[in-house]
Amino acid sequence: MSHPLVGQPAPDFRMTDTHGRVVSSEDLAGTAYLLVFVPFAFSDTCTNELIDLRAADDLLARDGLRVIVVSCDSIYTLKAWADTHSYKADLLSDFWPHGEVSRQYGVFNPHKGLAGRGSFLVDAAGVVRWAIVNPEGEARDVAEYRGAIEDLLG
Repeated sequence: MSHPLVGQPAPDFRMTDTHGRVVSSEDLAGTAYLLVFVPFAFSDTCTNELIDLRAADDLLARDGLRVIVVSCDSIYTLKAWADTHSYKADLLSDFWPHGEVSRQYGVFNPHKGLAGRGSFLVDAAGVVRWAIVNPEGEARDVAEYRGAIEDLLG
């Protein structure tokens, strides 16, 4: 079943990265991007997913694509996680207003205060072209990203 955002303009966002810089969807205009929402950086499943993503050099270094991880963790927690795991890709905080971007993408769990495991591939024109949302505790497979990105970017 397709996610309701597929085929729609991606929701606008402004979030802060682990260096305190604001990153917005406006900054990404003209570039395809993969938004990967994770519940909390230091949880086992999230850590394993992000380590698998870190190892996917073919995705992280792909021309015309930016991979962005989003969590409701604070920038300080995300920075500590990035430093601990030598993670260089973008980590953005959806901490305040708490879960605002996660809500826009339909993956925020208000009962637990976290983002669900949703991933969204947005084309250079700002349209969501692919999405996957996994059940709680179920990791996503990097191979699924590769397939969607190949379909979009060739």
